[in-house]
Amino acid sequence: MRRLLCSVPFILMAAACGGGGSSGAPASPPPPPPPPPPSANNAPEFTSTPTLSVAENTSGVIYTFEVSDPDGDEVTLAAVKSSDILLFDLNTDTGELSPAAALDFDSPADEDKNNVYELTVEATDDQGAATRFTLNLTVTDVAERGTIITISDTFEQPVYVTPIPGTERLAVVQKGGLIFAYNPTTGALGAPFLNVEADTSSIGERGLLGLAFSPDFETDRTLYVNVTNTSGDTEIRRYQMFSGSSTQADPSTKDVILTVAQPESNHNAGWIGFSNDGLLYVPLGDGGGSGDPNEKAQDPNELLGKILRLDVTGDDYPADDLRDYAIPAGNPFIGGGGRPEIFALGVRNPYRGSVDPVTGDFFFGDVGQNAIEEINRLPADGAGTNFGWDTREGTQEFEGPDDPAFTEPVAEYAHGSGPFEGNSVTGGYVYRGNIEAIQNHYVFGDFASGNFWSVPETDLVIGETVPSSSFQRLNDVFEGAILVGGMSSFGLDQQGRLLIQNFSGNLNGLEDQQ
Repeated sequence: MRRLLCSVPFILMAAACGGGGSSGAPASPPPPPPPPPPSANNAPEFTSTPTLSVAENTSGVIYTFEVSDPDGDEVTLAAVKSSDILLFDLNTDTGELSPAAALDFDSPADEDKNNVYELTVEATDDQGAATRFTLNLTVTDVAERGTIITISDTFEQPVYVTPIPGTERLAVVQKGGLIFAYNPTTGALGAPFLNVEADTSSIGERGLLGLAFSPDFETDRTLYVNVTNTSGDTEIRRYQMFSGSSTQADPSTKDVILTVAQPESNHNAGWIGFSNDGLLYVPLGDGGGSGDPNEKAQDPNELLGKILRLDVTGDDYPADDLRDYAIPAGNPFIGGGGRPEIFALGVRNPYRGSVDPVTGDFFFGDVGQNAIEEINRLPADGAGTNFGWDTREGTQEFEGPDDPAFTEPVAEYAHGSGPFEGNSVTGGYVYRGNIEAIQNHYVFGDFASGNFWSVPETDLVIGETVPSSSFQRLNDVFEGAILVGGMSSFGLDQQGRLLIQNFSGNLNGLEDQQ
């Protein structure tokens, strides 16, 4: 029997031919997915640091604003106007920032006058999205350098310089026995301020070595000198000025107020000066020789090797014409156990000192023996301080045994020829003037090496010792710092300018760099 074939199209075959399945309409294809929403525009992003410190007077490009756009859009940079940013030049193409003029730490130009400049910029992409960014730029101080000028080169073995109160003149002390009233403006010397050549021995380290004007000089017209007499002994003498003169002392008014026998011609020290409370400091060397052979410095019954303190306004010894002074209350041996004139002990050759008018402390250099040069600090309440010589030299044991009661130097340096070495310290001054490199520093030097240094006064702490590695070497700071011929003394003039004398004859001044 023949089979009947279905003739309907294939898509209807299942229904027409009795196959299984649904009888509904065919399914529609799925709709296409919706298009993605437009992407959000991201604002530019800064990646540079928000803080910066620069030294004053720095020039050129000091900073670059770094900005990028996450979407790769083009970015435009612009300064947001302020009084601070107007002081700078901004390259909007590179982001580079430069000071329009020198930034001066001492004269801040920022709006708050605190040396912090708030600099805001804005970055905008080409879609209009913007970001602001603020840089806080701090200007730091730089110690400005100075110069050394030669004021005069006409002196003969000058050993000390100090202002004559009430005048514009400087008293320049020459070792041979002359003091000149020098006018630094005109260069005039005139007649000697004081001439004691005839009764002065200047052999070795002897001579006219120190000068101190009475704290009431403009009223009492009195001055004091430290001089070696023709017998080789130290004399502290008092003189009066000629009537009506401010530039000449009367040699006939000589009054020897203290005499100290000197066994040798060296270690005569020489500086004298008044404390802030009007008492006269008289530092004395140990009498000379090597290693304090007579053991003077540690003997409280000997004046040598000590710092004396005298009240020259009184007289506790009216029957003794060679002891015209009183003993100040507070001297450690006023009640016995040693010479009442002594204020401090244990020094070798205290060469050049000064009293800081701000702290009232007495600073002095003490020349060493074999290895160490030292700076000592003695406060007005330091009665009985023992600096240790000749048991100790600086912080090192010399003869020994060491004693924890000794007061260590506040600074020391080793013997040698290096930039932080020397062989004979010259004590200096705390400088309170305007040269930033040494402002509020103690400035001192070395007679033999010609090096000179400074240390902040606040770093010179009693009981601690600043090593030479912490000194600021001023030969590298001051232009023209070639000091030839022995640094014999420092000084201050009427305006507080620091002076340096060279034994070869020069008087020099430290000044701001112009």
